Amino acid sequence: MNTLVRENRSGTSNGERAEEQFIAPAATVLENADGYTLEVEMPGVSKDTLEMWVENNELTILGRRSLPAVEGTLLHRESRPENFRRTFELDPSIDAEKISAKIEQGVVSLTLLKAEQVKPRKITVG
Repeated sequence: MNTLVRENRSGTSNGERAEEQFIAPAATVLENADGYTLEVEMPGVSKDTLEMWVENNELTILGRRSLPAVEGTLLHRESRPENFRRTFELDPSIDAEKISAKIEQGVVSLTLLKAEQVKPRKITVG
């Protein structure tokens, strides 16, 4: 499971524009009996501006955000307009076909189930 959190900093792909600036969001990995939960912090990102894909055993999460429009004269802003991008190498024990995701209050939660062949199973004695 060590490879789940290995970040890959490869070049752009999947429609990303080369001039875009990305920051790596903070991530947390939790393990349970059935698999793993990956939580990635992406404040300002909505379901509509979130993209995820698996390619060559790598999970990429990309979140785009925009700063809200301002009426009047902007005197000071500390919010940054950078988008988020993070790529993780998936451990072979993860069933990539069964990855599911949701976003709630700027936190993307992915459920990464273990493949059936790596789950412990009980053997009955006959």
